[in-house]
Amino acid sequence: MTTAPVSVLLVDDHAVVREGYRRLLELSPDVRVAGEAGDAAQAYQRFCALQPDVVVMDLALPGASGIEAMRRMLAREPDAHVLIFSVHEETLFVRRALDAGARGYVTKASAPDVLVEAVRSVARRVCYLSADVSQALALRASFQEGPPGRQLSAREFEVLRLLVQGYTLPSIAERLGLSQKTVANHQSVIRQKFGADNGVQLAQMANRLGLHFSEFAAAPAGSPAAFGATGLA
Repeated sequence: MTTAPVSVLLVDDHAVVREGYRRLLELSPDVRVAGEAGDAAQAYQRFCALQPDVVVMDLALPGASGIEAMRRMLAREPDAHVLIFSVHEETLFVRRALDAGARGYVTKASAPDVLVEAVRSVARRVCYLSADVSQALALRASFQEGPPGRQLSAREFEVLRLLVQGYTLPSIAERLGLSQKTVANHQSVIRQKFGADNGVQLAQMANRLGLHFSEFAAAPAGSPAAFGATGLA
């Protein structure tokens, strides 16, 4: 009896990147890419329509984040198999994803065959972490993340992530589809939860939780690279 190939829904906001993943995965006869999505809303719609065996999900998406998209999927189908495939290897991102229900986490720095192996494992209900993620978690095993990191809502975490990456409040509002006042309120709540009186203290706390400022070296288009020009100032 022939086993049906594992059906995959690819979720990434870059079409060229999705095409590369599709070609990579379909080199394996036991894997089939059933569909693609470029944002959280489209991902949920195609998840409902296609009912894939595995969703390969990026975290950084236009509008709602990958974690929010995954939560919607799990609310509809508690047994959904979601594999996070992200550039972020910081333990805070990994923990947030796993806590939200991800069955695996692979970084985009991993070798190509790692993604294929991860898809197969997650389809078999086996949790999979790429080697760099496993190492990062092991190195920080003795560090217990404080309450502030755990208490952030999904939206607050997304706002903090974008602040750390160097986006201004107006650009965050545009990216997330929120008003600038709402983003400013989120920033205020984040500072209160972290006990930070200013942007410098907030940055220091974010760094402790694994959100680093290395991305300023390659600040995204439309966002300032200078620390003083960001929403953290």
